[in-house]
Amino acid sequence: MQIPLSNWFDVLIIGGGAAGLYSALCIPESLRVGLITKDTLSLSASDWAQGGIAAAISPDDSPKLHIEDTLKAGAGLCEREAVQLLVENAAQCVRSLVEMGVAFDRHGKDLALTLEAAHSRRRVLHAADTTGRAMVSTLQEQVLRRANVQVFSQAFVLDLWMDDRHCRGVSLLYEGSIVWLEAGAVVLATGGGGQVFAQTTNPALSTGDGVAMAWRGGAQLRDLEFFQFHPTALTKPGAPRFLISEAVRGEGAHLIDERGDRFAFEYHPAGELAPRDVVSRAIFNHLQRTTPDPASTHVWLDLRPIPPDTIRRRFPNIIQVCQTWGIDVFQEPIPVAPAAHYWMGGITTDTLSRTTVSGLYAVGETASTGVHGANRLASNSLLECLVFGAQLKHLGDREWGMGSGESGVGSREQIQNLEDWQEQLVQIDYWRNELPRLMWQSAGICREQQTLETAITQVERWRDEFAALPLSRSLLDALGTSPGRSIQIEHPEAAQLRVWSETRNLLDIAYLILKSAALRTESRGGHYRSDFPQTDPAWQVHTLIEANTWYTSAVVNADTMPESH
Repeated sequence: MQIPLSNWFDVLIIGGGAAGLYSALCIPESLRVGLITKDTLSLSASDWAQGGIAAAISPDDSPKLHIEDTLKAGAGLCEREAVQLLVENAAQCVRSLVEMGVAFDRHGKDLALTLEAAHSRRRVLHAADTTGRAMVSTLQEQVLRRANVQVFSQAFVLDLWMDDRHCRGVSLLYEGSIVWLEAGAVVLATGGGGQVFAQTTNPALSTGDGVAMAWRGGAQLRDLEFFQFHPTALTKPGAPRFLISEAVRGEGAHLIDERGDRFAFEYHPAGELAPRDVVSRAIFNHLQRTTPDPASTHVWLDLRPIPPDTIRRRFPNIIQVCQTWGIDVFQEPIPVAPAAHYWMGGITTDTLSRTTVSGLYAVGETASTGVHGANRLASNSLLECLVFGAQLKHLGDREWGMGSGESGVGSREQIQNLEDWQEQLVQIDYWRNELPRLMWQSAGICREQQTLETAITQVERWRDEFAALPLSRSLLDALGTSPGRSIQIEHPEAAQLRVWSETRNLLDIAYLILKSAALRTESRGGHYRSDFPQTDPAWQVHTLIEANTWYTSAVVNADTMPESH
């Protein structure tokens, strides 16, 4: 074992994207921090982010306008205090990144700003079309220089270590063994859950791990039905669902159908620059109306109205990826269709990034901070990672004990002779493939009650069958044993246990999303019900989950009411 299991951490951060990295840098250097990532440190959804970071730093802009745009996009469900915190701290976070060396694009000496959908001003900073990569690589360099931060790569957190509604640490799968690590505080920064849908712009590691673990640990979840479907993902046989940034439409690209018509204006007066949920539904409805097989076809994104020099300067990565798949963006439009992109809901947190469980915090897409409401404003997500990661500086005010000393190698147990391992992995692989298809059909861009209820029944059956597997029984029994013992998995396929755990998490979050979507009998933001197509003022409430109880909050006091669908 390479992990120093006898060591106790002041803070354990789970996740190595922008939220986890920036949190690690904001936690006081007097505290011992463990940063756990299930893949390499640089592989995360943040690394894939193209568009940029929103900040009201232009002379013709203001925090007030940024707040108003965010509230309007959030369709009545934003928490104003959280939005104010986000916007008012944006400039300082940008300065912090610039000082670290993030190479944002510039016009002369000034930071370059672009326009994205639903923003009233040009306020999005960018580094060509690889802003996330530029940001994450810089943050990674900074973290690796910190003597108080220990990074554990290729380590998969299985569950939270709970002790009477207090989070004491985590159980961890590492090099064929299950071990426990104890900490004064645990920060979940595990990103989203786009892999629960068949069509997604998210990387393969976005399996909703943090939300699933927090739910099993007793934390409150909020607004899980709100999933944003990005309208323009590359749609070509064999190609990944590569996101074509919103900034492309902000710079002047046209969304057209096979006849060359800019059809989006038939659905909203802002056309291509309407909110993402509106544009996604416009594409969905247009394909339903005009093509015999809308599920497998696409529309087109035409970059040719943009000056070629601007395309080369702003979107070199998009040019390269499209060329890889035989598309010359200077001569022809890009085939695009919607794909699951960003989860507005998540683990309920306050403005100090605290969850409802003592000792447990959440930052980034896995958290529900209240800034996104029912529909995230473009480029507020990377900003959210920074602002709410910075809130963890308050952890330096806590008095830390040295823990129980139970985390360690201690006695070793073994799980041996797991029967029919390969046959069970085949079954797990089946669920891993079929669940996203079911979710895309039943809880994708358009939803309705009967389809949701049928899907809930199916997922409940799959969850029961998953829990009944001999492999699941053995591993869940191991996770339930007294912490402090290292449990060795004696099997050549032990590395496949990550697949087992990710599938467990996907089944859990699918169940949670479906039940939440069935509960909300209206359409609002990223949640569209074809059987309840209007926004209902009575539903200007959060949906909340604790254990197996779903309920609603008091009416959200938002300053900006949503537009009716």
